[in-house]
Amino acid sequence: MARIDVRKTYKLYIGGAFPRSESGYSYEVADSKGKFVANAALASRKDVRDAVVAARKAFDGWSSRTAYNRGQVVYRIAEVMEDRRPQFEEAVRQSEGATAAAARNQVDQAVDRLVWYAGWADKLAQVIGNANPVAGPFFNHTAPEPTGVVGVLAPQASSLLGLVSVIAPVIVTGNSTVVVSSYARPLPAVTFAEVLATSDVPGGVINILTGDAATLGPWLASHMDVNAIDLAGIAGDAELATSLEVAAADNLKRVRRAPAAEPDWTADPGLAGMTAFVEAKTVWHPIGI
Repeated sequence: MARIDVRKTYKLYIGGAFPRSESGYSYEVADSKGKFVANAALASRKDVRDAVVAARKAFDGWSSRTAYNRGQVVYRIAEVMEDRRPQFEEAVRQSEGATAAAARNQVDQAVDRLVWYAGWADKLAQVIGNANPVAGPFFNHTAPEPTGVVGVLAPQASSLLGLVSVIAPVIVTGNSTVVVSSYARPLPAVTFAEVLATSDVPGGVINILTGDAATLGPWLASHMDVNAIDLAGIAGDAELATSLEVAAADNLKRVRRAPAAEPDWTADPGLAGMTAFVEAKTVWHPIGI
């Protein structure tokens, strides 16, 4: 007897749990050929607020961990992703219409990108920090500190590698985050959320919402308890980007501006993703005391 397919309805990921959207709405997710794949929760303004509360609650504990420990946690995410490789490959194939080889390559690069950032966790301070030469009997040191809660509008086209490439630098430097996934291609993001729930990432450090960046973005940008925002997910939409930058200015958020076109996520990411969301703290101390 023929089976009836079990249709999945994916939920949000907030505070380490998987709640339904407060709105009660969901939307259909289709594969690259237009065939129905699953339903995804349609996040609301209340969901954004709940996610920010969870991120703020998690920030103190996460930022106070040693950089080495944060690197270990990010490395653990890579390990769990590697274990769930077939599911990620299938999600990329469905979402992006990629060949099996291309999907496998993208998962490889996503895992490698996490390992790369994990390695930087306890080295960034030595590279961008400094012992400053000053006149007088003082030690003067500058060191990076996390900004706080960072809103991230994830890339729309690169559903996995792009997603990992904007999340990893934010958390490895000690920030917590609220991420809005690709609207049309959310499956890798919700699978990634399942990885987070079974790895060592404390609940609330990463919160993933599925929905429209044009709808959720203004609520993130204007939220007074969000300290910074990455506009990668609205590449090419200059009008929306400008409006979000204006909203972000109300509480002097750090803004990583939207690119003119979606970047090549396979390129060397450099340090910009990490340095965008850290503050430089300078300490003076008298010599000999």
